[in-house]
Amino acid sequence: MGNRGCIHRDREIVRAWNSRHWIACALEFKGWVAPKWVPGRWTALFFYDEAVALAAGHRPCALCRREDYNAYRSAAELRGAAEIDARLHAERLDGRAKRIHKLPWSELPAGTFVEMRGTAHVVLDDGLRPWSAQSGYGSDVARPSRGDACVLTPPTSVRAIERGYRVHIARNSR
Repeated sequence: MGNRGCIHRDREIVRAWNSRHWIACALEFKGWVAPKWVPGRWTALFFYDEAVALAAGHRPCALCRREDYNAYRSAAELRGAAEIDARLHAERLDGRAKRIHKLPWSELPAGTFVEMRGTAHVVLDDGLRPWSAQSGYGSDVARPSRGDACVLTPPTSVRAIERGYRVHIARNSR
C-alpha cells in the first residue's frame, strides 16, 4: 500500500501527490487498518507488488516495514527518510511528469522496471515480464543484451537493489 499524502476530495483523486514522502506500507500492521476516503486524511494507494511501488518512486515505510526500510536505507547509502525522500523526489519527476532514466541493459538488476515498446516490464535475471494495471504480469519475454533501457525505477532504488535490497516481485498472474 502506498501513501502520497491527502490527494483526494470526496472519492475523486485531485492531485498526484501532496508530499515528498511517498512511502510503501504493509497492508496490515499490528491490527491497524488504513483510513480510506476520510476527508483531510492521507489517501491509500494500492500496488500490485513492491517492484511496482519502487518504480512509482515510493520507498519502504520506516514504521510498519522497519526491517525493509533499514535494509533499503543501508543499501541506498543514505542517512534517513528526509534524505531518501528528497533524492527520490528529484529522481521520479520531470516537472509533473514521470522522469525516465537511461541505463545499459547489462547493468539492470532484477526488480527494476523499464519501458519497452510502450509497455512497462519488470526486469528478471534472465528476461523481462510485461505488466499492466488491468491484468498484472504477462508472460516472460527476452531481455535485450545491448543498448540502453528506458528505466522507470528511480536511480536511488536501482542502486539499492544492485547493492542487495531484496525487492518483492509477485508471481506471474497468468
